Amino acid sequence: MTSSAETLHASTFATPCGPFSVAVNASGAIVATAFGKLPRLRERLPKNTHLTAAPTSVTAVVEKQIIAYFVGKRRTFDLPLAAHGTEFQQRVWAALVAIPFGETRSYGQLAASIGKPGAARAIGRANATNPICLIVPCHRVIGADGSLTGFAFGEDIKRQLLALEGALPASLFL
Repeated sequence: MTSSAETLHASTFATPCGPFSVAVNASGAIVATAFGKLPRLRERLPKNTHLTAAPTSVTAVVEKQIIAYFVGKRRTFDLPLAAHGTEFQQRVWAALVAIPFGETRSYGQLAASIGKPGAARAIGRANATNPICLIVPCHRVIGADGSLTGFAFGEDIKRQLLALEGALPASLFL
């Protein structure tokens, strides 16, 4: 959990979907990521968290893995995570990590996978508050009808990520 006095180190680098920012704690675990520059990353952190634009060896590893993902050389990430959230959010985020590269799940399917059938709206809210986008692949959750709903960084980036993974729903090709 991120304390109010904690200083996080952050860096931003270029991806095919635009700038990507990452914040890591003193232990080297990722606390948040965002498509966008540091102001966008700050939106995903507690208001009183201090963010220093200072790349570290960990942010360099994150950059290397993210770039490898975008060039088709990585399908999973091997990075320490320290997302701040409730027990329910943590369960949802763990279920997101379990969705394989190239596959999608509906909000209802995700709810059923954690033993909460009928909790699709709560799953949607936990998905929307995922502070570690891409690495915790919230972009792999779609509407039951195949629509690209609910991605904090917009439908265009979600579409690009799913296209990269070969996971665009067939309904989008009609």
